[in-house]
Amino acid sequence: MAGSRLAVDAADNRWLDAAAALAAHGVPMSRPNPSVGALFVRDGIVLARGFTRQGGRPHAEACALDLLGGNADGATLYVSLEPCAHQSGRGPACADLLAQSGLRRVVVGCSDPDPRTAGRGIERLLRAGIAVDVASSRSCRISLAGHLTRTRFDRPHVTLKLALSADGHLTPGPGKGQWLTGDIARAHVHAVRAKMDAIVVGSGTFRADEPRLDVRLPGLEDRSPERWLLTRQAVPNGWRALHDPHAIGAMSDAHYLMVEGGAQTARAFLTTGLVDRLMLYRAPLTVGGDGPALPELTAQALSASGEWRLDDTRTLGNDTLAVYEHSRCLLV
Repeated sequence: MAGSRLAVDAADNRWLDAAAALAAHGVPMSRPNPSVGALFVRDGIVLARGFTRQGGRPHAEACALDLLGGNADGATLYVSLEPCAHQSGRGPACADLLAQSGLRRVVVGCSDPDPRTAGRGIERLLRAGIAVDVASSRSCRISLAGHLTRTRFDRPHVTLKLALSADGHLTPGPGKGQWLTGDIARAHVHAVRAKMDAIVVGSGTFRADEPRLDVRLPGLEDRSPERWLLTRQAVPNGWRALHDPHAIGAMSDAHYLMVEGGAQTARAFLTTGLVDRLMLYRAPLTVGGDGPALPELTAQALSASGEWRLDDTRTLGNDTLAVYEHSRCLLV
């Protein structure tokens, strides 16, 4: 039945997972538009694929359809986000292009909350005689976290990244070096930075460490995010001032924000309820004693809080990455 989730089966969901993975190639370069993944499939064979290009155009569907010369006769389109229904000076509405393509069916991973589309894309496809099914795919929602958060809450999706000891300390202690975590974990942080539009630290971290906050992985150096400093003072060249955590909505069209830095900045974002995801790089040591610490973010404390859901864990050398989603999260 068109527009029904009941018509979506396990094979459809696997194709949507593939579309979501394809969309990751466009993050964050597709800003100000979300990165979308699209696959045209017929008889189990991928005919064409596309993802949103730099600057937001062309859209994923247009990229893939162009590879087919505009003709997708009898195919099924798997697309992570509802095709857009609004015209733009930079390109036509994808729903209109698809309506003329000869498609048999469209499987949408996530409805678009953008009021310019918000169901209108699906309606246009149905009027053109194309079957449409909406899957509400979790993998697609995850791939669209920035867009969903920006559209519904008028702010970027916020990831709080911290390196912690087993007992919640943020530094290894006096005379024990600068780093809690090893080279592999730190390289992983740079890969995550490459997916961010902006990154913010507090004044204490800025004064103590003079962080570069760039991406230092070969081939990804141009993916360094905008640098923001949580302060009410003037900021150096190359930095922008964030006067208050609640002001992140004014970060232009940023979809993804990473918060790094010390305990004070972390708590500033946590207490205002603005953190959507935690990325905690845990070192296998106990520091003890004094020093900056966030005991509320130990594994035991988070498990008992009921506010956070453990979403992923992975081993990075001697360290462990634990990813938590907030209980209110749009992606659950």
